[in-house]
Amino acid sequence: MKSILKKSCILLAATAMLVSCKKFDDVNTDPFAANGDQVQTEYFINNSIIGAQQDPGLSERMFILYWVPGGHALQDEDGETFSQGSFVDDWAGEYYRQSSQWQNNINSAIQIGNDQIAKGTSKVYTQNLIQVARIWRAYLMSEFSDTFGPMPTDAFQGKNPQFKDVKTVYYYALDELKDAASKLDLSITNPSQVSVEDPAYGYDYAKWRKYANSLRMRLAMRLSEVDASKAKTEFEDAAKNSDFIKDATDIFSVQESKGWDALSSVFRRESSWMGLPISATYNNLAFGLGSVKSADQLGSEFQSAIKPANWLGQQYTDQFATKTNDPMAGYWFNGLPNTIDPRAYKIFSIPGNLTDPNYPAIGTNFTTLEGDLKDVSGKVVVKTVSSKYTWNAKADGNWGAKASRNPLITTNGNKPLLNLVYRGGNNRRVFFGPWETYFLLAEATEHGWASPVAAKTAYETGITKSFEYFGTSANLSTYLASTDYNRAGTSVNWDNVTEPPATHKMNFEDGITGKADVADVAYPKNDLYKSGSVKNDHLTKIITQKYLAQLPWLPLETWSDHRRLGLPFFENPAVEDIMTDLPALNSGNYMNSSIKNFPQRVKYPSSLRNSNADGYNTAVSALGGADAVLTPLWWAKH
Repeated sequence: MKSILKKSCILLAATAMLVSCKKFDDVNTDPFAANGDQVQTEYFINNSIIGAQQDPGLSERMFILYWVPGGHALQDEDGETFSQGSFVDDWAGEYYRQSSQWQNNINSAIQIGNDQIAKGTSKVYTQNLIQVARIWRAYLMSEFSDTFGPMPTDAFQGKNPQFKDVKTVYYYALDELKDAASKLDLSITNPSQVSVEDPAYGYDYAKWRKYANSLRMRLAMRLSEVDASKAKTEFEDAAKNSDFIKDATDIFSVQESKGWDALSSVFRRESSWMGLPISATYNNLAFGLGSVKSADQLGSEFQSAIKPANWLGQQYTDQFATKTNDPMAGYWFNGLPNTIDPRAYKIFSIPGNLTDPNYPAIGTNFTTLEGDLKDVSGKVVVKTVSSKYTWNAKADGNWGAKASRNPLITTNGNKPLLNLVYRGGNNRRVFFGPWETYFLLAEATEHGWASPVAAKTAYETGITKSFEYFGTSANLSTYLASTDYNRAGTSVNWDNVTEPPATHKMNFEDGITGKADVADVAYPKNDLYKSGSVKNDHLTKIITQKYLAQLPWLPLETWSDHRRLGLPFFENPAVEDIMTDLPALNSGNYMNSSIKNFPQRVKYPSSLRNSNADGYNTAVSALGGADAVLTPLWWAKH
């Protein structure tokens, strides 16, 4: 197949964009205008799906450095750029270039199939392949639009296309999903040489229809806060026959590889400089959640490191950022949690657990297990702290002078890192799992929409499906019954909607002197949701669980949920020093959540302005605001 793809496409390097399999005389033609050579439809579908897995150069730029910090899936690593509202043109440009190619390929598949039907040269399965291509195209459009905003819906017609506003893009994608799903003929079987060209479902058309309906539910829910009537109509219609992704056999996923190509692990095993540490958001949501004790999850060598449930940690106000609403601001947790969501230990390593084959010790990297904390002068070491068998996360932002005083928190080996199991190319990269379907159904009931599954059942089934995926089902009953609050003030149990107390007493010690003390710790106030008055209602539970289930594979979705609802709780970037690209956040308001404190989209790359100035101007006009990181998309929470 690789040889077929090499023969079917060429790269127009002069424009720095993959435009199509046809060479253009005008090197400034926008890539969305491209047409493909007429080869077999299934080859172009395969090419598009494989390309969208993101090769290592692209996955680092878009998946890891834009989507991951946007969705608070992991710590923002490269200078904490996007989390501070900043933008790097070539990161965005590479995604724009390659996504244009994927969309060109999938549109070529549709065109080729329609041409073959018109000429009488089609196969019995050609019509189905066209519908599959339309479904995948709808996904690619949503991915692109959720990243940048306005985009063309009439692309690949041999001319520079017209950019449409986000509402038009979504309406188009929803219509496409409904129509394509209805036209799939499930009685059609394929020859084996065709089935192998589909890396997701092997052209199991029943599964493609389920994916279309679940994806339609996702996109419909995206409109819930700005276009409730359309959202309700589309969602209910997609869900009415229960023909959607329900279990592990229906997961839309693609097998990764161990090579250095589009199928390489999206988390890049070979990138030894990337530790991929746990995010403060994930840590706050998982820590203390679910009543599943670390003592029951971990081996004997870890037992002495496990701390009491009311332990806050060691306080280091001169070395740890305090100007953030992260509930752990100023503290180092010098042990392991008493209780934690059991999925956390599946995804992240324990610092110092170097004998675990999944520990991400790439070469000798990430094996430093201590740090010298310095005084305010930055010259005198006041304490050397070990990170072995501890559990901490660094809040993104500008730590100012404290960063140079604290190699403990800035050195990746001292924090839980994404396990090698997600980096080695042995996984199937997940695009849509059954847990998401059920959390969407649970949310629909909260909006008063018709659902084939009751709210509590859908919520608990979503958790169940996630636990099955991570292999933590043995802890499920304890977890579902738990009324314990995480650091954000949310519990698991559906029936427990009692709000947490304003404060709770926690023991801690001065990190330098060792003096014991007690703190009244407040649960963070999430001003983005119901003015911060609610922390434990049903919708907060649903989106908290959806966030925990979607990671590590779907950071774009966790980002989209937060942009849409302000849920789950995202801590503000630390503002020990100013951040030029987050001007609204300062030392006087860092306890207040605001959409001005979080990136809302990726700016268009300069390549669009250079190749299609009129298209760029139309896109920015349709955006309804400046081409800026902080400009919200149409469907996002305002």
